[in-house]
Amino acid sequence: MTTDTSTLPTWTKTSINLADPRLGALPITASDEFFAPLSRMLNPEPAVFVPGKYDDNGKWMDGWETRRKRVMGHDWSIIKLGRKGVLAGFDVDTSHFTGNYAPAVSIEGTDAISDDPAVLANAQWTEVLTSTSLSGNSHHYLPATDSSAYTHLRIHIYPDGGIARLRVYGQPVGAFDEPGKVYDLAALENGGRAVAFNDAHFGAASNLLLPGRGINMGDGWETRRRREPGNDWCILALGAPGVVERIEVDTAHFKGNYPDRCMIQAACMDGGTDQSIITQSMFWPVLLDERKLQMDAIHTFADGIAALGPVTHVRLNIIPDGGVSRLRIWGKVAR
Repeated sequence: MTTDTSTLPTWTKTSINLADPRLGALPITASDEFFAPLSRMLNPEPAVFVPGKYDDNGKWMDGWETRRKRVMGHDWSIIKLGRKGVLAGFDVDTSHFTGNYAPAVSIEGTDAISDDPAVLANAQWTEVLTSTSLSGNSHHYLPATDSSAYTHLRIHIYPDGGIARLRVYGQPVGAFDEPGKVYDLAALENGGRAVAFNDAHFGAASNLLLPGRGINMGDGWETRRRREPGNDWCILALGAPGVVERIEVDTAHFKGNYPDRCMIQAACMDGGTDQSIITQSMFWPVLLDERKLQMDAIHTFADGIAALGPVTHVRLNIIPDGGVSRLRIWGKVAR
């Protein structure tokens, strides 16, 4: 099953997935996990179906699935978000769940300092998604009904069944609370996001913003082999406008396929859309002039960064093509 990204709500493209375990999201507890554990529902990879695969409890399913309920009530689970954030909406994904999907879902949020299930059971919960009917083997893009900031979510399914994946779109809060501190302005956990790219055949551009170093060659942004003139590029939105002081380009695990060189442009964009930014980015001023890269290495550039003032977006140009594991844009938030 494929998803037509052109029809997705805008908030899926301008927010990050706060429920990504790579940001620290965790499964806390669930009323039932008989057929499939809650942790699978947070897996950042798309859900898969493996014909003929069974475990001790029945058919192996890639998601969270409860047993058939034979008593009154409904099943529920609690997850911790990777970052406290303001919610924009949800993708409740029932991919590959057909006769066993959850017929309906609702979601509540709370702002808590403890992950203890007993403490969370007595917390004050606010409805952030009203009870909504679901279909099997489908993505359901549902806007949040509350714009407060939350740390934990409680997911109710009525009465039982399975959800393959839950994506929680939103913006982290409190990421830049120390004036004068140098932050990675592009980091996913700080609200950075991939806006656009010309190619991502072997790896998503959003991988550039993940925490830590890449775990393998698939955990980065990699383009196909270029067979025509030009170079590949991607555009990233920073978590907040800032003045760049240092840049790191990490080619971890990329050896026979790292870019020969890189160059970075940047600008402070006010208004417009992601699509209009693509066109404008061709004319942005140069933040970091063309630099030579090496395989499987962290390249730190502090000298020669142009004094452009506060910027909101950067465009990473790789010449001519190849793979980059991580990009760090270190700077101070323009307050």
